[in-house]
Amino acid sequence: MARLPLIDPETTNGDIRASFDRMPVKLNIFRMMAHAEANMIPAMRLGNSILHKQKLSAINRELLILQSAQLEGGAYEWRQHVPIALGVGCTQDQIDAVERSDYDAAGLSEAERALLKFGREVVENVRVAEVTFAAVRRHFSDQEIVEAIVALGFYMMMARLTEATETDLDPAAGMKVYDGGKKPGG
Repeated sequence: MARLPLIDPETTNGDIRASFDRMPVKLNIFRMMAHAEANMIPAMRLGNSILHKQKLSAINRELLILQSAQLEGGAYEWRQHVPIALGVGCTQDQIDAVERSDYDAAGLSEAERALLKFGREVVENVRVAEVTFAAVRRHFSDQEIVEAIVALGFYMMMARLTEATETDLDPAAGMKVYDGGKKPGG
């Protein structure tokens, strides 16, 4: 059971209520985030931009999100993003490699290996070794590298939110929530 009560979307108003009204599924993570009224809408906009507006491919983004969840112990994020990863084209072999932290797995491309090794260093060390940075730079643009860091940081924050508050796990909403974010105003 969550350490803080989940906000009932029906008791909210203004922009937060409008945001809940647009959601195809009112996930517990958003009901928990609603405690931080001043932060909820900007955080949701950032999350939506990560999911739908980055140049970084959907597959690479989802591998990084799963990596962040795996390294941070974010059970909530893992549960929600495995179906999304599969829905955008990740293979089960890729997901299994991330779950095992096997960044040299045969199911990963050279670019994915470089990205995941980079992601691990961002999460675990903050600073990234020159050799790791050089490897990721061979495959990704400056924009994609910064987007990768932003995606990792956002999902680290979300894992901390759900784990510190022991937010109750929802059933995986998968592509229903992901596709809902594509809608105008979503």
